[in-house]
Formats: sequence, structure tokens, C-alpha cells
Amino acid sequence: MTMLRALLCLLMGLILGNQTVLAAADWKVGQARVDITPAKNIWLAGYASRKKPAQGTKHPLWAKALVFQDPQGEQAVIVTTDLIGLTRELSDAVGKRVAQQTGIRREQIMLNSSHTHCSPVVKGCAALAYDFTPQQQKEVDDYARTLEENLVKVIVKASRSLEPANLSYGEEKATFAINRRGRINPDGPVDHSVPVLKVTDSEGKLKAILFGYACHNTTIALFEFCGDYAGFAQIALEKKYPGTLALFVLGCGGDANPDPRGTMELAEQHGDALAQAVSRAVDRKLDPVQGPLTVRFARTDLPFVAPPSKAVLIAQQGKGDVYTQRLNDYLLGQLDQQGSIPTSYPFSVQIFEFGDDLTLIGLGGETVIDYAIRLHEELSPRRIWVAGYCNEVFAYVPSERVLKEGGYEGGGAMKYFGWHGPFQPGVEDRIIKLVHAMLQQK
Repeated sequence: MTMLRALLCLLMGLILGNQTVLAAADWKVGQARVDITPAKNIWLAGYASRKKPAQGTKHPLWAKALVFQDPQGEQAVIVTTDLIGLTRELSDAVGKRVAQQTGIRREQIMLNSSHTHCSPVVKGCAALAYDFTPQQQKEVDDYARTLEENLVKVIVKASRSLEPANLSYGEEKATFAINRRGRINPDGPVDHSVPVLKVTDSEGKLKAILFGYACHNTTIALFEFCGDYAGFAQIALEKKYPGTLALFVLGCGGDANPDPRGTMELAEQHGDALAQAVSRAVDRKLDPVQGPLTVRFARTDLPFVAPPSKAVLIAQQGKGDVYTQRLNDYLLGQLDQQGSIPTSYPFSVQIFEFGDDLTLIGLGGETVIDYAIRLHEELSPRRIWVAGYCNEVFAYVPSERVLKEGGYEGGGAMKYFGWHGPFQPGVEDRIIKLVHAMLQQK
């Protein structure tokens, strides 16, 4: 059978002008999971208005990893986390340590965060949203060290469990996401698509489900560790398909919210709705995903508007809300310690190409839905999956439309991340052009 498959691949290569075509069964996939729930009830991330730390755990928070390998040995790693987000420093530290232990390169590792606001504060992520006591800061620092260890562990473990696998892909829909900028633009776009990558073993048994949705993971604002709707969706899928690893990838949901929201029951309801959409895809015949695997990683600087002078910052001390005052003092500290204020941010784009069958594009930051819509239009008929919240959550990333409209996602939230902002016009084109350039690389 192996020889027959090889002959068929060779024949297809000749037919298609000597392009390499790999059978889906030639994949190897490894998988692993690790519990990343804090050992202590430390401060929860996401809502600056909280006045106390977590009071318990609704269900565990997880980091889950899939390692894909094609017959040439090229690998790609996808890690999903029930976290508010990661920082560039943390992701790069994980990548460096994984490379030392496995040989897997940093650019081969995509780390996505579900952005649940019932997860622990991650050190450095929206740091100015919080005003911790020394003991609270120590707990955040301690968790960051444990988190780094766990992320390295889950990738290494997955890389050592490679087994023959088949990949297939399809899409479904879930309709609970709405554009949350209705007061600014009542006709704001929303994406209800649910991408699904199905992993089965050589006998056809379901092993893993990678799925996504473009919606803020913010149904609830309670004081328990919880994965919100994305966590409940993973739980429902793993219950329906025993022995299967379910992994959630957040899309470009920077300007979308679940609707309605506000209770744990609604979080479960939305999770069940998403799980049902995924199940509809999983239970039907999906399109096979072949290779070869190609990975790319690059950055482009996104310029901020001109920073305020030291004289302006001094004159503004004590003015505005508490977060504006924190930012003002933080920028003064940068001037005193570094001599300047950053004028741009090195935005990351990561691409995993699974032959001609699927292209996964991972964008950093809290990316709004316009990016996914535009890339789908400009890259058609290529089948693409666009994810936000990849590798680092450093700020909201507005499209040109959102930047002009302003508001929270357009620049108002940058103070929580320590940026003077907003971005300069042209931010969207810089990102889209980088994606196109990366896809044209040979």
C-alpha cells in the first residue's frame, strides 16, 4: 500500500508539472496537553475594574499542542491556551528553549490565546491595567515562570508523540458573535464562520480537532478561573468524542462580542452552540489536507503617532483617569531610563501552508475582523484560515476603517498596554502587504 501511494504521488507530480504532492496519510501528528490553572487564586486578567483576585475554579485552564510533520521532516506546532494573551518576550523564550530541546525553530511555533477574561494575569500583557501590591506582583511573576515551563513541556511532549495521521478541513457557522462597535458603526462586520481541521489516525479514528471562531471570549466577568465559551466548547467536544483533543483558535475577534452575555449559563450556551457547529463538520466527510508543509515568520513595524514631549507629559501629570495617569508616568519613566519613547511596534505575521489545501495565517495582537475579510477576498480562491491573538497580545490592531472611526479598538485601549498611540494611518496596508509578500516567497 505504501508503494502504491508513492507511485500515485509520483504520477500526480508529473501531471502537475513536477510539483510535490503528498498524500494526507503521509502526515505525522503529535499531541499533548498540560493544566495551566494557577495553583493560587491570583488576579484575573482582562477587566481593569476588578477589585479582588479569583475566588475559585469553574474548570481547568489548558495549554494544548499539535505538532505536524510532513514526510520531508518539516514541522509546524500549534499551541492553544486558555489565557488572556501572551507577550513577545514569553513566546520567544518558549521558542528558544524548545529549539534547544527538540530542534524545532521559533518560526515553526504558533501560540494562540483564547482571550478568556477569566484567566490569570500574564506578566507584561496589558500591564498598566493593574495596580498590584508587591505580593500580588510576586504571584503574577511566579505564575509567568510556571507558565513558561508548562508551554515548553507541552510542545516537547507533543513532539515526542508523533504518529501517522490524516488531516481534513471544512467550515461551519455559529451565529452568537456580533460586532461590538454598534454605537460607532451599527453596520460593523462580523464573521460567523467556524474553521475545523480534523486529525484522524491511520485507522480513521478521531484524534484531535482544531477549530476557531472570531469573537471576544468575554461572556462572563466572574471571579472564577474559566475558559468562557471557548472552554465550554472544548469540554463539550471532548465529552462527545472521548479520547479526542479539542483545541480552540481565536480568530480576528477584536471587535466582536458574544451576544447575549453576562452569565455562566450563557457562556455554556455559546460553547455548546460552537461545539455543535464543529460537530456538524467533524461528522461529515471533509476535504483532505495534503502537503508539503511550509512555515514562514516575519515582522513589520507599525508606527505610532508622534509621542508627547517630556514637557507635555509633565504638564499632564495627575490629569485624566487613573489609567491615563499611569500611562503618563510610565512614559516619563521611559524617557528618564531609556532616553526615548518607542515610536512603533514590530508586528508579527506567521504562516503555515499545508500544500495547496490550507493556509493558516497567524496575526499578532487583538486584530479586528476586517483583516480576515480582506485577506479572504484578496487571496481567493486559496483556502485560508486567519487567526488573531497569535504569539503576543500587545494592543488592539485596528483596520484603517476602525482607526478612522476611533473609539476603544481604534486607539482608546492603548493606554492599558503602555503605548501612547494611536497607530499612524496605513497600519492595515502594512500588514496585508507583508502577508502577500510572505506568500510569494519561494
